[in-house]
Amino acid sequence: MAGAGDTEIARWTVAGTLGFVVAWTWTLLAAGGGVWLLLTKGAWPLTNGWFALFSGVALCPLVASAMKVNFGRALSWQVRVGAAALIFVAGHGHCYRNSARACRAHKASASLH
Repeated sequence: MAGAGDTEIARWTVAGTLGFVVAWTWTLLAAGGGVWLLLTKGAWPLTNGWFALFSGVALCPLVASAMKVNFGRALSWQVRVGAAALIFVAGHGHCYRNSARACRAHKASASLH
């Protein structure tokens, strides 16, 4: 005789559990790192901290649950991973395009003080 709890446990497969752990790990590392970058480097001009923060939020399981509860639509893991990766890559592209120029400008202004 199977109880209601048995079906809930059966849904947690190895892949599902691994995905859940990876999503929370990425959320904590990326969003936490993004907040740290914003606190240490400042919020403006646009820094990698914003991109890391939003990448972490995009993959956050709580955001997916909130979307399902409030809007009645569940976001698939493929959409969440794709959005997180796209935001993360956009941040690195922004960094690489502007890093040399910004680095030279920062060094020049620091040497004047």
